[in-house]
Amino acid sequence: MNFSIEIGPKTNLDTLPALKDVYITMLPGGDFKETAQQAVNLVKKGFNPVPHFPARSMANEAQLKEYVTMCKDGGVKQVLVIGGGREPTGKFDSSFQLLETGYFEKMKIGIAGHPEGSPDISDEVLEKAMIDKKPYADYIVTQWLMQSEPIIDFISKQSVPVHVGITGPMKISSLIKFANIVGAKNSINFIKSNFSRAIDLLKPKDPNDLVDKIKEHTKYFHIYTFGGLKETNNWLKENNYA
Repeated sequence: MNFSIEIGPKTNLDTLPALKDVYITMLPGGDFKETAQQAVNLVKKGFNPVPHFPARSMANEAQLKEYVTMCKDGGVKQVLVIGGGREPTGKFDSSFQLLETGYFEKMKIGIAGHPEGSPDISDEVLEKAMIDKKPYADYIVTQWLMQSEPIIDFISKQSVPVHVGITGPMKISSLIKFANIVGAKNSINFIKSNFSRAIDLLKPKDPNDLVDKIKEHTKYFHIYTFGGLKETNNWLKENNYA
């Protein structure tokens, strides 16, 4: 199996697990230059960085081109092109518009997948967007989920590899909070129905069960740590994943 991990532009790189693929976020309001610099730092340390390119956070085409150029000049070979959960700050309001520019030529391109939908976009718009983006995509990275059924169903409909989003070990109460943020409605119900007692909400939940159910359908898993990098490191080592 192949695991990747997601970090922020200011994460201490000395704390990273021994995973090759490291994604770097660019959150709403963030500075693209910080994300690009973190990607370049990762290249120098021997990692394969995958910076986020959120369409709605790009002010204009000149800024997008500068961001791409900084990454390419620093040795970055792979990107994740996403819409980004915010109101557009400039001319771009979809990842498809970024892909159409052609600036990512000769780079490996990942796009976002939403097996349980998105809080920002209707299911119909998501489906059309996926059709539009597919010709540009080398693979798909999904939102993180807790149930195997919607993921397996989603994988079965794709023509490119799917990297399934999972979380590192987290308290159930924290999982519910982040599930609300990403709009994983079915996963919220699953968590609540399976961990109803108050004591369970304080126990760390690891992704082993989900990985075991899905590993026959994909070999790629993408870890969202939500600040729990230490716990994720321990989990990877305990299971001989890193």
